[in-house]
Amino acid sequence: MRHLLHLQPASRLEDAFFTSYRAGDKLVSFFGDSHPYYAGSVVKAMASARNGYRHIARLFADDIAAAEHCADSEAADEHLQLFFDRLKHDYTATVVRIERLTPTIVELVVRAPAAARKFRPGQFYRLQNYAAQAPIAAGHRLVMEALAMTGAWTDPDAGLLSMIALEVGASTRMISHLREGERVVVMGPTGTPTEIPENENVLLCGGGLGNAVLFSIAHALKSRGCRVIYFAGYRNGRDVFKMSNIEAATDQIVWCTDAGNPITPRRQQDRHWRGTIIEAMVAYHRGALGERLVPFETVQRIIAIGSDGMMNAVRQARYTVLRDAFGPHVAIGSINSPMQCMMKEICAQCLQKHRDPLTGRELVPVFSCFNQDQELDRVDFDNLHDRLSMNSVLEKLGHSWLEYLLSYEQSIG
Repeated sequence: MRHLLHLQPASRLEDAFFTSYRAGDKLVSFFGDSHPYYAGSVVKAMASARNGYRHIARLFADDIAAAEHCADSEAADEHLQLFFDRLKHDYTATVVRIERLTPTIVELVVRAPAAARKFRPGQFYRLQNYAAQAPIAAGHRLVMEALAMTGAWTDPDAGLLSMIALEVGASTRMISHLREGERVVVMGPTGTPTEIPENENVLLCGGGLGNAVLFSIAHALKSRGCRVIYFAGYRNGRDVFKMSNIEAATDQIVWCTDAGNPITPRRQQDRHWRGTIIEAMVAYHRGALGERLVPFETVQRIIAIGSDGMMNAVRQARYTVLRDAFGPHVAIGSINSPMQCMMKEICAQCLQKHRDPLTGRELVPVFSCFNQDQELDRVDFDNLHDRLSMNSVLEKLGHSWLEYLLSYEQSIG
C-alpha cells in the first residue's frame, strides 16, 4: 500500500494499470481484470496479466534487487527451487495407463497428485493433450478439444485418478492414442460435489457412462450409512464394466439391458431385467423381481445420471407409472450440458434453462459446469436435448476426419 500512495495520475485509462478508490481514510487499490479497462471478458483478463506484470515488476524493483543481493540469497534460491519442484510434482499430470473397458468406453488413469487429492464424489475434470506432443497422422496433429471427463475413482496417496470416457467423437477417440508417460492437461476437479446425506434410503439410476459417475457417489453414500438400490442400464449386455465397483457400494442392483447378452447377477439379491430402467423400476415396485430390500416408499433421494432421455424418463415416471410409488423425496439429475471452458460461470456455453415445475415459467438459468446436480423437476429437458443435438453434426464430421487420417496412415504404412 505504501508504494501505491506515491503513484501519479495517468493521462489515459489504459495506462492506469493500478487504480485506487478513496473514501475517507480508506484507500482500496485494484488492478488486473478488476480494472475498468480490462474488465468484462476472459480475453481482457488475459491482456491485463500480459501488460500488468511489467508494472508490478517495476513497482517492486527495489525490493527484488535487495532480495537478490541478500546475504542469504543462496538459501532463498534453494527454498524457491524446492517450491518450484513441489509445484511440478503436484500439478504435472502424466498418463499411467489406458484400459479399454468396452468396445466404446475407455478408462484413462493419470498421475496428478493435487487433482487427485481435491476430488469429491460427483465432480469431473477437463482433459486435453499437448499439441507439441500429439501424434501426427497424415501430416495432421491429433489435438483434442477440451473434454469434460468423469471422475471415477482416485487414490490420493499414490496421486492417481481415473477418468472414463465414451468414444462418441474424434477427441474422445484420441484418448486411446495417448502414450504411457505422456504429459496431459488435467484441470480440476471442477463442478460442485454431490450432496451426500446420512442414513437415507437412496435410489440411483445410471445409464451407460453415467454408471461411472455413480461409482464414487455410491461409495460415499454407503460410507455415511445410507441404503442404496441401484438400477444400472446399458444398451447391450457387453457394455457393462466394473461390476465389482457397483456391487461393493450397493445393497441391491437391478441390471437392465436393451439388447445383447443379459448381465448375469453375481449376488443373490441382484436381478437382471430385459428392457428400460423405467420398466425395471415398475417391476421392482410391484414385487415382480422378488424381495425389495429398499422399497420405493422408503426412498428419500433419487439421483439419476445418464443420457438426457433417461433422466427425463425418470422425472416423468414419478408422475405417471410410478406416481403412487414414492413418498416425499428429492430427485436430482447430473445435467450433461455442452461445455467449453469448465471454469465455473465464465463462457456460458453450459447454461441450462430451468422452469418452475408448477407454473412452467422460465427461471434463472444454471451454469452446469458450476453445479451439474440439478433438480429434475426444474430442468427444461427439451432445451437440453436440442442443445446436445446441435453437436451431432460436428461429432460425425470429426469422427469421419479421424477415420480418414488413421486409414491413410495405415495405407501408406
